Amino acid sequence: MAEYVNPDVLISDEELESRLNDPSLRVIEVDEDTSLYSKGHIPGAIAWNWKTDLHDPLRREFLSQSKLASLLKKSGVGADTTVVLYAGNNNWFSAYTFWLLRYLGFDNAKLLNGGRKKWELESRELTADVPAVAPATGAAPIGAVRPELRALRDEVIESVAAGDKAWVDVRSPDEFTGKVIAPPGLNETAQRGGHIPRAKNIPWAMSCHEDGTFKSPEELKALYEGRGVTANQDTIAYCRIGERSSHSWLVLTQLLGYDNVKNYDGSWTEYGSLVGVPVER
Repeated sequence: MAEYVNPDVLISDEELESRLNDPSLRVIEVDEDTSLYSKGHIPGAIAWNWKTDLHDPLRREFLSQSKLASLLKKSGVGADTTVVLYAGNNNWFSAYTFWLLRYLGFDNAKLLNGGRKKWELESRELTADVPAVAPATGAAPIGAVRPELRALRDEVIESVAAGDKAWVDVRSPDEFTGKVIAPPGLNETAQRGGHIPRAKNIPWAMSCHEDGTFKSPEELKALYEGRGVTANQDTIAYCRIGERSSHSWLVLTQLLGYDNVKNYDGSWTEYGSLVGVPVER
């Protein structure tokens, strides 16, 4: 059986359980439902709030590199610390955080394969205890911002007009066809429903098994190539606000080794509200 191109971005629940007291690891939960952490989390884990910790408080933009450096320091992440990210719902928001860290220049991060789902299915320990974390004494290594990982509005409009990119819409079929604009209960929406012209609908969760772990390289390759998304294309993934598409970005780049994949974090809430752009249903 083939291996993932970059298997080191993942850590299994078995390995993490054996290393819960390893001072070189900082386990961080980043969930869409920010209340889950207080109901029970992996022992020693801290929580980042995706709304308040990872985004600018005023603009629709991520935190700056300087704010990231402060967040890492406060979280006890120093020069030799590996961040282990996990979440519920097949690691939806921890994959988002992984992509964001890479975009902002921080590389020493892994994803818990299977996330909360696999951890709980294996009846591994959860706790409500919040650990006391001392700030890191040394700075975490943060390199340059990587604009090649992110698609912004102007590039999107130009690429749609030129027809020079492969588009992967990772939302549900009902969102793709415009039957609904957003999943039930989520309030970030666009003015119109539908999808970007020529986009292929490959829902993000199709990359995972029932226990939340990623499918094999062979299965993932068949999933994407079977829908015409191949490694030799320039590809942009999108969803509603860029979280689910971050999960697909990780699959394409880290597990399958596609070189030219961007995440469009403006996604449908931006594109579906732009004036005059083409929309398909």
